Amino acid sequence: MITLTVTEYEDGGTTCEGYLGFDDAINGRRPGVLVIHDWMGVGPYVEKRVRQLAALGYVALAADIYGKGVRPASMEEAAGLANRYKADRSLMRSRARAGLRALKANALTDTKRMAAIGYCFGGTAVLELARDGADIAGFVGFHAGLQTPIPGDARNIKGKVLVLHGADDPLVPPGEVLDFEEEMRKAGVDWQMIIYGGAVHSFTNPASGNDPSRGAAYDEKADKRSWEAMKSFFDEIFG
Repeated sequence: MITLTVTEYEDGGTTCEGYLGFDDAINGRRPGVLVIHDWMGVGPYVEKRVRQLAALGYVALAADIYGKGVRPASMEEAAGLANRYKADRSLMRSRARAGLRALKANALTDTKRMAAIGYCFGGTAVLELARDGADIAGFVGFHAGLQTPIPGDARNIKGKVLVLHGADDPLVPPGEVLDFEEEMRKAGVDWQMIIYGGAVHSFTNPASGNDPSRGAAYDEKADKRSWEAMKSFFDEIFG
C-alpha cells in the first residue's frame, strides 16, 4: 500500500512542506528520489509523481521550493514566483538542498542510492542542485530550463545527468540546448539527452492541454517514453 504523508522541514528559517511517499509493503531502506515541482508549486501533479515513484519501490519526497503555504493560484503568480528563484540561483539551490537533506534524513532512504528529478521549473532546480555539487547518483530534468548564469559550476557535478527534452519546445530554444551540451562537455560530465520529436514544453503534464501551438501541451507518447527512460536510468545508477 502506498503511504503519502505531509512532511515539513526547514531552510534557513523558512518552513517548507512537501509530500513523502513510500510503499509500506517493502521492508527496510530503498533508493530515495527527490521530486521538484513545476512553477505551480507543490500540488496534485507532483503528488501523482511521488505516488508513481513509491509504487516503483522508491521513497520519494516532493520538495517545496516556494515554502509552506506559498501556492500560486494563477499562471501569472506562478511565473512571478518562478522568476524570483531563477534570478537567485543561490536561493534556488538552498531550497533544493534542504529537500535533499530531508529525504536523506528519512529512515527509509538508502542514502548511497539517491537521485533527483524535476519538471519544468523543477528540472531547472534539479540541474542547479547538480551544479551545486550534490553528492547523489543522478539528476533528471523533464522539459527543464537548461540555462544557468554560472555554467562553470558544472565542474562540481558528481552524478550522472539525464535531460528529457521536447524538440519543439519554444521556451528552451536550440541555442540554449547547444550551450548546455557545451557546458556538460567542458566539465566532463556523464550526461545524456533524449529529444522527443513534436513535443513542446510541459509535455508530461495533461493540465498543459493539447494545443502545441501555445508552446506548452501534453504529449502522451513523449510522457510515457520519458518515464521509461527515467526508469532505465535509475536501473543503471542504482544497480
